[in-house]
Amino acid sequence: MGKYIAKRLLHGIVSVIIVVLVVMLLIYSLMDREQIFSSDTVYAKQTNNQRVTYRYQRWEDYGYLDYFTFSDYLNSLVKNGELDEETRGKVKLGKTADADGELTAKYAAEFRDYYESQGFTVERLDTVMSGRRVANGGAAQLFAYRDIPLYKRAWRYFTGIVFFDNIHYVPQENDIGERKLTFTLYDPSKQDPESGKKVFSPAILGNGTKHKYLVYFDGKFPFIHQNMATVKLGLSYSVNMNVDVFDTMTLSQGSYTLSKVTYPTGKVVDSADDLHTATYISGSRQTSQLLMDHYTDDYTNVSAVLAGSSKLGYSFIIGIISTLMAYILGLPIGLFMALHKDGVVDKIGTVYIMFIIAVPSLAYIFLFKAVGGKMGLPTLFNMDSTSKLMYVLPIVSLALPSIANLMKWMRRYMIDQMNSDYVKFARSGGLTEREIFTKHVWKNAVIPIVHGIPGSIIFAMTGAIITERVYVVPGAGNLLTTAINMHDNSVIVGVTLFYALLSVVSLILGDVLMSMMDPRISFTDKAR
Repeated sequence: MGKYIAKRLLHGIVSVIIVVLVVMLLIYSLMDREQIFSSDTVYAKQTNNQRVTYRYQRWEDYGYLDYFTFSDYLNSLVKNGELDEETRGKVKLGKTADADGELTAKYAAEFRDYYESQGFTVERLDTVMSGRRVANGGAAQLFAYRDIPLYKRAWRYFTGIVFFDNIHYVPQENDIGERKLTFTLYDPSKQDPESGKKVFSPAILGNGTKHKYLVYFDGKFPFIHQNMATVKLGLSYSVNMNVDVFDTMTLSQGSYTLSKVTYPTGKVVDSADDLHTATYISGSRQTSQLLMDHYTDDYTNVSAVLAGSSKLGYSFIIGIISTLMAYILGLPIGLFMALHKDGVVDKIGTVYIMFIIAVPSLAYIFLFKAVGGKMGLPTLFNMDSTSKLMYVLPIVSLALPSIANLMKWMRRYMIDQMNSDYVKFARSGGLTEREIFTKHVWKNAVIPIVHGIPGSIIFAMTGAIITERVYVVPGAGNLLTTAINMHDNSVIVGVTLFYALLSVVSLILGDVLMSMMDPRISFTDKAR
């Protein structure tokens, strides 16, 4: 069994990589990259050279190419000590290349030689004039760009999926004191705001790391949390700007939840800040008196505590309950239909199955939404509401097709088994109908259905596009379609990877579960 799982897992990982590569090829090579500007209001306001450079900047953001400006090059020389600030200030592009000063011409030539040797295309845009004045957005530009090859894009993506925090994350030139990890039994943020007493709450804090808290405890499931290793599926640029896809799916939503927060300086404030999410931003503390009053270092970037669940959370709650409902209702009804073939229940069940198959899902979802609304049930999801009734209609709407599907297949498998030759031999051997049913027919009929149970449970996290849109559920169901509509390439790739991994896991678990149900199935190679 172990050898089979390892082999299947290896094949699954290879399949996932191939799927992601195909998606990357489709997005970055075969689709028109100009489409990302179709709803970009900023791009529409750009003119002349400024529009051109903005286009390349956004293509870099969306992962199409590497892009460097002449200014970037000069700043890197200053950072490396090859150019002083005073000289840097004298290097300015002229209206044309011929109008460049001697110093500017020197560094412009070095810029061109360096990037062209690296396979970049170097482009110079002369100043656009409006009469005797420089036109709006018409300043001279010098930049280099290079399309990212598929293999390099894939290597960057897969090697960056997991980020391991360490004490060398903060650049060496930043004066942050001793770089170290500190273990404490008393989390500073857990200090009792009323008495000022320390509260027993173990934590590991870092200095020089990206996250202030690397390991900490709190009262939320799973109670022990860590930031030492974080998943990075890709940075969003339009769906949820500058937020990683994984964070978009897993972070809480809704309104702020206020509580008394004890900041590192000891100041106690009613706030929604979650100090356990604090990350380092160089020089941030000096930019605001408020931050100076609250923090003792530059670990000032924190997320807020929100009242609602995450996208995955809402989708999973609705999905898992609808899945349980489907199996609890669908299997017994399908079984009863098979045992009483052509009876009243079988005919009613068949009509229901045909209705679900024939009627488009959008139609019956709106039908049940209207009926539910007449009954007084909430028809729109509200994250700020504490009422559980808003889950009823989405769960029922999502469960209806699954119930029909399980009824159909359970009935079919049962009838197939009851008409099998081994059942006739069992009857002739003197076994009762109850013994035949419990020992043979039921176990054989349920085997194909068992294989789909892990997938049904796991894919509850992915949500349902139509159901979530109709009931305005803030789940993960429409994340992929939203990303496609907004041309957010990183989100498309990240969600594809997430779905592909779930598929691999569900298939392996389905095989294992099926082998447990059927002793005839073995994944062990036997010697011949």
